[in-house]
Amino acid sequence: MNVFQTCLFVACMIPFLAAADDLSQKPNVVLILADDLGYGDLSCYGQKEYRTPAIDRLANEGVRATDFYVPVPYCAPSRASLLTGRFPFRHGMTRNPHPGTHDDVGLSPSELTLGEVFGKAGYATACIGKWHLGHVDPFLPARQGFEDYYGILYSNDMLPVQLFDRDKVVEDPVDQSLLTEKYTARAVKFIEEHKQEPFFLYLPHAMPHKPLAASENYYTPETPEDLYADVIREMDGSVAAVRQALEQAGILDRTVFIFMSDNGPSYGGSTGGLKGRKASAWEGGVRVPFIIRYPAVFPAGKEVATPLWSLDLFPTLLELAGVPLPEDVVLDGKDIIPALKGEHFGRRPIFTAHNEKIITIRDGDWKLYLEEPRYLKKSDVESQPMLNPWPDGVTIIAPEEQPGPGQYPGIIPARFSNPLPLFNLAEDPTESLDLAAEYPEIVERLKEAHQRFLKSMLRQEPQK
Repeated sequence: MNVFQTCLFVACMIPFLAAADDLSQKPNVVLILADDLGYGDLSCYGQKEYRTPAIDRLANEGVRATDFYVPVPYCAPSRASLLTGRFPFRHGMTRNPHPGTHDDVGLSPSELTLGEVFGKAGYATACIGKWHLGHVDPFLPARQGFEDYYGILYSNDMLPVQLFDRDKVVEDPVDQSLLTEKYTARAVKFIEEHKQEPFFLYLPHAMPHKPLAASENYYTPETPEDLYADVIREMDGSVAAVRQALEQAGILDRTVFIFMSDNGPSYGGSTGGLKGRKASAWEGGVRVPFIIRYPAVFPAGKEVATPLWSLDLFPTLLELAGVPLPEDVVLDGKDIIPALKGEHFGRRPIFTAHNEKIITIRDGDWKLYLEEPRYLKKSDVESQPMLNPWPDGVTIIAPEEQPGPGQYPGIIPARFSNPLPLFNLAEDPTESLDLAAEYPEIVERLKEAHQRFLKSMLRQEPQK
């Protein structure tokens, strides 16, 4: 190669070298999602019965949101909105897929997920854990931008409970006591393999969704009343292991590290004194823990009370990574970097849905029910024994310790005479005092905001 050819080669390579250098400087993203973890299940959110030191450390070194919401109080639609930044009515997934009965339910391949966007931006991508966005071919993680997948494609109480490695079953039935341990080991392996390049690791744990299970390193049979605590302590240990892997790779401080839950708790968990539970639009069903650590942008030990929701993560993570937002997708989330830094952030409504209906709107301190809240029957809170081992005939550890309806996780809702109550959450976070009759103008304003939001769903999506 002569001098001219060498110069020409170097000149041609400069853009590619610069692009490679830019890519190497982009932050990694680790998003850990607990399943059915309650607002009060972490010691940094007030839990007194046990400690979660690794998660607490994330909060001490980052930002802890006190008023963070999911749009639906159950699994699949909540996860779909998290990964797309879009409300369920917009992405179309309003119900949970169930193997064998709803095989046609799944997140449409036309939807753009965080996995796809990060993958197209040069990131390595992995989903390790519960998917629950469709378990037949068109809906699998590989079709939604995740190069690597390891986990159960639906909830751990749905039969058959099979562990997949990419698209192959590697364990049937699953030993659920090892799930958290296996997911953690696979996550650590992924970090070690991709530490030299930017990556997006989505780690949706199976726990503490029922049935509860913990490995022998965390299960404490000598204290038979604390299986739930054992499960949360193991999840905290998983966070510690992931953090250690990032530290050992020298990439912790250039990793956006998030821990949150997909919805409120089921029996045995804690709402932290809020009303209701999973599957209800009461605060205990939709307000969840949210912690983010990224010292390059966010202050340590910050507490943020601005109402935020999981749909905000799509635009926020792309902004943090310097990845352009897709131009042909209507998002319902908003970049919340200013709010997480404690800066001024404009007020906007946040909605909760159940199946095909919007149930609540929160705007500022006010929350209005647009449909009658879910109330309980006596049978919903009576203790019921576990009659059979779960699932697939495989005995789950400590079946007698599995929580039942006698261990309701929050304040049990009492019926209001007004079917559509209004609450001021700043003064009344337990939703105890209906103010609808005193503030009819606020009721009307929130109803109008609801109608505007519904009309926005009728917007024609750009053709792709």
